[in-house]
Amino acid sequence: MPPSKKAASAAAATNFTVVMGTDDARMKEAALKLSREQTPADAGDFGVDMIEGIAESAEHCGQIVRRVLDALQTLPFFGGEKLVWLKNANFLADSVVGRSNAAVEGIEAIIDYVEKHLPPDVKFLLSASQVDKRRSAYKRLTKLADVRVFDKPDTSKTGWEDEVIPLVERRARELGVSFENEALEMLVQLAGEDTRQLDSEVEKLSLYTDGRRVTVDDVRLLVPLNRAGVVFELGNALGKRDLRRALELVRTLIYQGQNAIGILLAAIVPRVRGMLLAADLMQRHPRLPRNGYPAFSSFLDKLPEQETAHLPRKKDGSGLNVYPIFLALGETQRFTAAELRLALQACLDANLKLVTSSIEPQLVLERLLVGILTKSGKPVRQ
Repeated sequence: MPPSKKAASAAAATNFTVVMGTDDARMKEAALKLSREQTPADAGDFGVDMIEGIAESAEHCGQIVRRVLDALQTLPFFGGEKLVWLKNANFLADSVVGRSNAAVEGIEAIIDYVEKHLPPDVKFLLSASQVDKRRSAYKRLTKLADVRVFDKPDTSKTGWEDEVIPLVERRARELGVSFENEALEMLVQLAGEDTRQLDSEVEKLSLYTDGRRVTVDDVRLLVPLNRAGVVFELGNALGKRDLRRALELVRTLIYQGQNAIGILLAAIVPRVRGMLLAADLMQRHPRLPRNGYPAFSSFLDKLPEQETAHLPRKKDGSGLNVYPIFLALGETQRFTAAELRLALQACLDANLKLVTSSIEPQLVLERLLVGILTKSGKPVRQ
């Protein structure tokens, strides 16, 4: 007998899992792990129906939907439990195939069946990278299923590194690799939010270092220097007060067609601001821990709110985003607090010049760097 609507609804709540997210590598890893956990023990080939969800056309999408519905309605031949896995479905996305009637009506039909008729002995797993969150189907999925999301961090938002660093550290622990703080930060900046590339780079560094601690030089040697890497290196040159290297990197970015204002706001201003905040914290709190990030972060979390109100926060507002400030602690020794305040003011002046004047943008940035990094005096007036 078919299950009652109440029983089917309860089955859907416990037996329906959706794994989605733009981080394709993490999403697929999580879906594969879940499929293994949910596959009935000793079920053999009869206990799992896996349907590849990559539709090449509207007609193909219709065929996939029919296969899913048939699999959900077919009970195990020898009784017991069963897993149906719609794997890597691409017709939930905002695409040509995803906008077709076959896709829109098909996913609704699957959800209708799962909500009203899913047998208690059948588990349904759906995995997909791109999902159009404007659709009613997405809202129904979030209410009906156990939804697990693995999205790439938004690298345009401050603090995105905080989401990526733990993933790299976890993979490094699996391989027995340890990083210097600055080396880990550099790797994340170079590889960005791409988890697959990060995994590949960690494995490569593991082979190269053969058990010793990964250094900045190791990362610089093995990891390709893309635009993000040049920006990060420019920040390092500022922290090291290396004028020659900083000028070289600015010229590289300009040659690559990067916008001068973007260079200023992405590389120079954040580093100067981070060093100034670090210098201010060390001046006001002489006992500030400097040897480890957990102790540093914990110390700041315990301070009164008025003491940390000016510090950057994570994009979700859950806490302070102070890892860049921690990295800047050692760099502040090369500057006085007065120099850093003048440097930040010089950045604001340079920004104004880039927006309102006809001065060559590269010249504006070069004059700014000379003013900030020259040890003989104050930053040059723009």
